[in-house]
Amino acid sequence: MTETATQAMQERMAYLERTLSDLSDVIARQDREIQTLTRRVAMLMQREAERESDLGGIVPLADQKPPHW
Repeated sequence: MTETATQAMQERMAYLERTLSDLSDVIARQDREIQTLTRRVAMLMQREAERESDLGGIVPLADQKPPHW
């Protein structure tokens, strides 16, 4: 293998390693965002269930069967 080919391969590997690192950072950030959003949705569902329960005797919307059942 010539020195030029070796250098080109090393440059390509460096580029791929950088891309992999960048993608890993993106995935980690998205995972944190998904966890935050999941907690928020659960909190909102709980609040809505409590609100519906406070209205009296109705079955919470989340526990109702869809109309086509």
